[in-house]
Amino acid sequence: MNKQATQRLKQHGFVLFIALIALVVMSLAAVALIRSVDTNTVIANNLSLKQSALVSSDRGVETALAWIDAQAILDTAILDTSSANDGYYATYLALNLDDPAVLKNDATWDSAISADAVGTDIAAGTETTSQNNIRYIIQRMCTNAVAPTNNPAQQCLFGDIEIGTSSKGVQDATGAGAIVDAKPSPMYRVTLRVNGPKNTTSYTQTYVY
Repeated sequence: MNKQATQRLKQHGFVLFIALIALVVMSLAAVALIRSVDTNTVIANNLSLKQSALVSSDRGVETALAWIDAQAILDTAILDTSSANDGYYATYLALNLDDPAVLKNDATWDSAISADAVGTDIAAGTETTSQNNIRYIIQRMCTNAVAPTNNPAQQCLFGDIEIGTSSKGVQDATGAGAIVDAKPSPMYRVTLRVNGPKNTTSYTQTYVY
């Protein structure tokens, strides 16, 4: 074999080596791309589940408001006494939901302390479409479980007074359909926990009066 033929063979071997390196690099790039797409899909799915849980919490607020109104129609004095089985507490001091450890404790959301949301497509607190389980706790924002008054010693929070008369104004308790006629409406805090698919959990709080 002459010298020129030997050089050509060496060149062919070098090209094969470069091709193998390029193939490895392309394979790694393909794997990285696949992993990136999978990660983005997982993130998008998690965000959608979180958003679904947040939307479902509205059902819990609606249930809590309906429960308060139902008791008030019977007798507003009913709301002066806590009813743990209904998830209702006449004073916010009964449960320290400001403490994350209490809020996130599964025992706090037991059926003896909180209540299930209800609705046409909700069974045992779980939406049939989203499979989100919705539970709520209502706390009247007073320090004492007695009839709410303007007595500062009770330290109750009340709804805003009337501001303006148009639809953009803030109506007083009576005009807004208050549960206590001719008196300021006490404020209630509704705390909700929504458990959804893939261990999705959402906590929300809203104030109503």
